[in-house]
Amino acid sequence: MMKAMDARLAKFAIGQVVRHRIFPFRGVIFDVDPTFANTEEWWLSIPEDIRPRKDQPFYHLLAENDQNTYVAYVSEQNLLPDESGEPVGHPHAALLFDNFEAGHYTMRPRIAH
Repeated sequence: MMKAMDARLAKFAIGQVVRHRIFPFRGVIFDVDPTFANTEEWWLSIPEDIRPRKDQPFYHLLAENDQNTYVAYVSEQNLLPDESGEPVGHPHAALLFDNFEAGHYTMRPRIAH
């Protein structure tokens, strides 16, 4: 019989706007992994002194900084709520989310076959 692993609830929600604790970027969460689910190469590319633990939620963000927009993969320990109340300027936000209200996006309904 397999013993179920203790599931840890994610601190942040899909549609929530967050900012990075160290680096100057912010974004909207569009997916969450309960634990690290990227490549070992990606994880090892992070400087050891700031490398996050793998046993925590990791968030997929439509992210932006002063120069551009991109997709980021960030550990829970490195995220903080964004208090600006401003929407994210990522061009794909309108593809995934319906509207923005009170610092939070609403996910578009998904079409399934």
